[in-house]
Amino acid sequence: MLDSNTDLRIIRTKESIRNALVELIDEKGFKAITVKDITTRAKINRGTFYAHYQDKFDLMTKYEEEIMLEMSRIAKQNFPAVIAALGTDSPTLEPFTLAVSIFEYFNENSGFMKAVLGPKGDLSFQTRLKDFMWKTLFGNDPNALIKVENLLVPGQYLASYVVSAHIGVIQQWLDSGRKESPQEMARILSTITVNGPFFAAGLKK
Repeated sequence: MLDSNTDLRIIRTKESIRNALVELIDEKGFKAITVKDITTRAKINRGTFYAHYQDKFDLMTKYEEEIMLEMSRIAKQNFPAVIAALGTDSPTLEPFTLAVSIFEYFNENSGFMKAVLGPKGDLSFQTRLKDFMWKTLFGNDPNALIKVENLLVPGQYLASYVVSAHIGVIQQWLDSGRKESPQEMARILSTITVNGPFFAAGLKK
């Protein structure tokens, strides 16, 4: 069994590796990065890297999986509040607690999210993120927010619209330097999502 000092060293090592990955993606792009680049930037030897990851793809996959696992936890924890808010008749101008929590999490992990969702990042991550959001929001899981049998339009089109729009808003926020707070971004996204873009544009009252 590992002692607390060993656990702390492992945590710090992984943080150094991940910080190096984010910096290198921004500088040269994920495709061009080598394990040597990562170990040099993280100031560790190759043996230390391979003690935790098989290669750069394994590193990226594990990092992405942790992100999506935490997003899933946040989503399921906040679904009851979302359902309750949707039960009101008045337009939603206050942010959902779900959206606030998600943006706070993205804010805490902004370096990685900006890098991986950007043009130099892992292009497959956006596809996996869309698939994750589909399963979380529309899937057959009994805990999914949206039930397929209640849809008024084909699910694949609704999912594509919602997921692409949400990712686009997140990317815009990250790329513009996160000028708005997570709470303000949650309000913006909640308003657009629940009331529609025409309402948000002032064209529909």
